[in-house]
Amino acid sequence: MNPPVRLDIDAVCPWSGARAGRLTTPHGIVETPVFMPVGTQSTVKAMTWQQVEDTGSQIVLGNSYHLYLRPGHKHIAKAGGLHKFSSWGKPILTDSGGFQVFSLQELRKIGEKGVAFKDHLTGNEHFIGPRESMEIQNAIGADIIMAFDECVKNPATYDEAKAAMDRTHRWLEVCVASHERKVDQALFGIVQGSIHEDLRSESVRAVCAHDLPGFAVGGVAVGEARDLIEKIVL
Repeated sequence: MNPPVRLDIDAVCPWSGARAGRLTTPHGIVETPVFMPVGTQSTVKAMTWQQVEDTGSQIVLGNSYHLYLRPGHKHIAKAGGLHKFSSWGKPILTDSGGFQVFSLQELRKIGEKGVAFKDHLTGNEHFIGPRESMEIQNAIGADIIMAFDECVKNPATYDEAKAAMDRTHRWLEVCVASHERKVDQALFGIVQGSIHEDLRSESVRAVCAHDLPGFAVGGVAVGEARDLIEKIVL
């Protein structure tokens, strides 16, 4: 079975290792590196889709947490998926909703199976775990979807970072097993480990052990200094 998303490298910088390539998705090609506008609730604020396209944008991001709350993933599925619902015909990536849930702090409780939280709009109680995140993102129908992970805010202790990383790895196994649209949606795993290089290395090995179309670096720019961000990413 061919992966739903394929990256072809066209050029590599000889002194930095930076790469330029083409990401082929079910809704078109994305030339990388790329700036991805944030269309949180299926729209880029204050812009029409034509204006977004006129900027040269090739892919947009949708926010699973916000789309789950409004209008709801089931309504989006009934409309034919986020591409038809929003009238954007080019590639879309959705995050898992994990970062938004974890950023609620006083409104959520993290457990082994997921996160129980009160939404910021009504105060109603909800629960999202890796299985629920896959259900939501499968219904939304983006080209690239992200695994449900636990992102710790810095400063975090080593033990806190390791616990979140280990839970992220366990949740990834559930995401892989629960993902029902492997033909047309690419699930990306997410590497965690905070600012600790040994944890990052361990996470890379664990996440990349899964045969997935792509992988992401998570848990950066969440309170640490710029030099630490560059240290982990580079």
